[in-house]
Amino acid sequence: MTDEYKTISKNKIGEAYYTEKRSKFLAFAIHVTDVEAIKDIVAAYRRKYYDARHVCYAYVLGPEGKDFRANDDGEPSGTAGKPIHGQIVSNGLTDILVVVIRYFGGVKLGSSGLIVAYRAAAAEAIADAEVENKFVEEVVNYTFTYPMMNQVMRIVKDMSPRIVSQNFGVNCEISLSIRRSEAAVLKERLDKLSFE
Repeated sequence: MTDEYKTISKNKIGEAYYTEKRSKFLAFAIHVTDVEAIKDIVAAYRRKYYDARHVCYAYVLGPEGKDFRANDDGEPSGTAGKPIHGQIVSNGLTDILVVVIRYFGGVKLGSSGLIVAYRAAAAEAIADAEVENKFVEEVVNYTFTYPMMNQVMRIVKDMSPRIVSQNFGVNCEISLSIRRSEAAVLKERLDKLSFE
């Protein structure tokens, strides 16, 4: 199993505008990491576009993309949320929410027309976002004596983990976050110090 995954930058919301037979579709791709934030974001879009007929969305969360949902918001079943979700999956993304807002233009699009429109709007919003590669990290905790400080810091310099916390007293403690695939090597190198 890989410890690498793709998401979109939290610094930029991907946006798109799509029209089909006078219906307008506004699409937004947003970086998210939890369901509570998703609820708040969807509610905010509903308030902002209160006069829109449908606020449909899909999301995928977690490095393995196991937590996901698609919502048609009153559109015929499978014509909105599913094509939006399909675009997230086909781009291999996670920790992402795509919201597509539809203003009805007076002409019915039919199921296949809706699927094409929602898919296209979602694809354009994702294309407008900035894709980033991320790594699943593991935290390694290590306790050591003060005289071992230089050796510990040499390993930190070599392997470049992110320092989560550190406490240097009589007994020193350090918490390091590192890519999951490198965690075992980091632990092993630190454990060896204890026996030198």
